[in-house]
Amino acid sequence: MASIVPYKNPPALTSYYLGLFSIFPVLGLFMGVAALVLGTKGMKMVREHPEAKGKAHAGIGIGCGLIGLLFNLAIIIIFVGAFLSRSQPS
Repeated sequence: MASIVPYKNPPALTSYYLGLFSIFPVLGLFMGVAALVLGTKGMKMVREHPEAKGKAHAGIGIGCGLIGLLFNLAIIIIFVGAFLSRSQPS
């Protein structure tokens, strides 16, 4: 079961879920950062303790967390740009 769900590597598993949910607007910004941090910790744990498994979960968490983080940053930049362009007199 450890090869399917890396229960011996909680940072990798948590990173996986946070990375998947990081696409949600606003909250995803924080989830993306957490997924990156925990995914890195999960990868380190796999290197130090190969029996813990979770390399794929940590990798997916890092990848999805990065995509979610960039997506949320783009949304924030678009909204701030739209707000600033509306507030300037014509």
